[in-house]
Amino acid sequence: MAHIGIDVSKNKLDCMWVRDLEAGKVKPKVFPNRQDHYPELLHWLERNTGETPEGLHVYLEATGIYHEPLAYWLHDQGVQVHVLNPAQVRSHAKGMGVRNKTDRKDSMMLARYGIERAPRRWQPEPPEVRELKRLLSRLEALEQDMRREENRLEKARFSEDTLAQASIDNVLQALREEHRRLQQQIDDHFDAHDHLKRDRALLESIPGVGRVLSASMTATLRSRTFTSARQAAAFHGLVPVHQESGTSIQRPPRLAKAGSGRLRKTLYMAAVVATRYNPDVRHQYHRLLRRGKAKMAAIGAAMRKLLHIAFGVLKSQTPYQPRNDMPCTS
Repeated sequence: MAHIGIDVSKNKLDCMWVRDLEAGKVKPKVFPNRQDHYPELLHWLERNTGETPEGLHVYLEATGIYHEPLAYWLHDQGVQVHVLNPAQVRSHAKGMGVRNKTDRKDSMMLARYGIERAPRRWQPEPPEVRELKRLLSRLEALEQDMRREENRLEKARFSEDTLAQASIDNVLQALREEHRRLQQQIDDHFDAHDHLKRDRALLESIPGVGRVLSASMTATLRSRTFTSARQAAAFHGLVPVHQESGTSIQRPPRLAKAGSGRLRKTLYMAAVVATRYNPDVRHQYHRLLRRGKAKMAAIGAAMRKLLHIAFGVLKSQTPYQPRNDMPCTS
């Protein structure tokens, strides 16, 4: 078994094979971050470590998109890939008193973190889920562009800038057309994969969950294997973070805000609706208010409750059935 840390950047891969952690024996090597150089990297690892791909543990940080091609390629070759949270690795380094940050030092810390913490092996997303996430990400980018152009149009109308208005109208027309095309492509993607289509329909059986949220939830909850609803909520940043110390620090809890910000934003609007029309969420919401909780804290709990319900619906593969008979009124 060999442990290798790889610090990934856009143009290069800084590899560090830790031969003996106690003795500090390491062997570094730098490769270009291009797919045609991946076989050379794997050959170097096999030749130096004497291990087969199955005996190699490679530790990478999740660095945007730059680590993905290497992670998928190594996984396909049988290498045991571990994609680590950069914040956790950096905190581990600070706890050891490491202050310097260089590519070589980072690759060493990745390998050391892997050896000392033994993180879970990374499993790639199913191809259809990965494609769905890409489509949703592109749709979000288009919506942001549309909002920016709409804001510019409002300013142009206020200043009576007719030339700018005409230009912005043309851009908005093209963006809206592409937005419609992309929405149709997402619907077609669901239609082409029966299990995703079934999951989306199950999620939409939950009062408060509409087409937009059901698509996002399907993509995120099917992107990896969650063992519990609590784990799914923690992954999506919906668990409260407490900051208390003696009598001097008594800060109110806040959401962790890890994971997808887009999903949390959509969940927030859904939770507001669910506090009126979803029996279980409504019951919990009013119970928390009666206990003196702030409205925003109760809404955060409603977001978490919705995700728990969604997890249960997908796990049981049965439509939503309320557990609380409290009537919902408008």
